[in-house]
Amino acid sequence: MKTHLLPAFRLTLVLLIVCCVLYPAVVWAVAQAAPGHGQGVQVSHKGRVVGFANVGQKFDRPEYFNSRPSAVDYHADGSGGSNKGPSNPEYLSTVRTRVSEFLRQNPTQQGSVPAELVTASGSGLDPHLSPAGAYAQVGRIARLRNLPEARVRALVAAHIHEPLVVFFGPATVNVLELNLALDSLANR
Repeated sequence: MKTHLLPAFRLTLVLLIVCCVLYPAVVWAVAQAAPGHGQGVQVSHKGRVVGFANVGQKFDRPEYFNSRPSAVDYHADGSGGSNKGPSNPEYLSTVRTRVSEFLRQNPTQQGSVPAELVTASGSGLDPHLSPAGAYAQVGRIARLRNLPEARVRALVAAHIHEPLVVFFGPATVNVLELNLALDSLANR
């Protein structure tokens, strides 16, 4: 019995130290080197924190660019997707409703609606859209803010973040940053 219990006890003790002490310490140390020191990168506007750079927010007012829909209602403390597949009738109904609402808000939209404007991300907290998702909303924003479409398009173009290396992901637009720039543009 000693030949089985003693090695099992030692292995348990070693794994307890590795998994409960060493691994969390390494993760904490890496987080301290990251921007925001593991607390997230806060975005401030006029001296007030208005959000976080990598956490999506809901923008209800039609004169703002819409974020990607969230399956968790933008609650960062419980991120997650809907876990409903593309053939799920409830999910299809939700997407159809979102498409109808988008087309109602953006009657000048030509072609198909970018998927990220009507489907939630895996985390439910994606702060980015594709450039196509932002450009699809330019007509509405320009009309509601009485701005030339070319000016709003230029603002979107200025806020496109290209991937570090071309094949490491798509170009993105941070919706919070874009809406803050939009407010600044309107105040000039």
